[in-house]
Amino acid sequence: HAGGRAGIVRASARFTRGGQTTVTVSFVDRTLTCRDCGREFLFTSGEQEFYQSRGLQNEPRRCPECRAARRQADGNGRARVMHDVICSNCGKQTQVPFVPTGARPVFCLDCFQTVGRR
Repeated sequence: HAGGRAGIVRASARFTRGGQTTVTVSFVDRTLTCRDCGREFLFTSGEQEFYQSRGLQNEPRRCPECRAARRQADGNGRARVMHDVICSNCGKQTQVPFVPTGARPVFCLDCFQTVGRR
């Protein structure tokens, strides 16, 4: 499987009335290899539980750093274009990932977190 070393998965089945079966699965941290940079990274038991809770069946193929870099790029693989603006609240210069139209105020990250979305 995808260049990783197999971890141990312990499963236990408990039978209840009406023929229903409850299965409890315990996850163990696993070491995987990133398909982009070739470095090894940890696929933690917590991440495995998250993947299972969301119905995700494939393990990650990229390390967190390569996943973040890929997420930063848009659908065409180009880097996200940032635009210089002045914060409408504090006057600090900042960058935003959209073209401001002037119809609404634009905030720096600090002011955006304080003022919030209106």
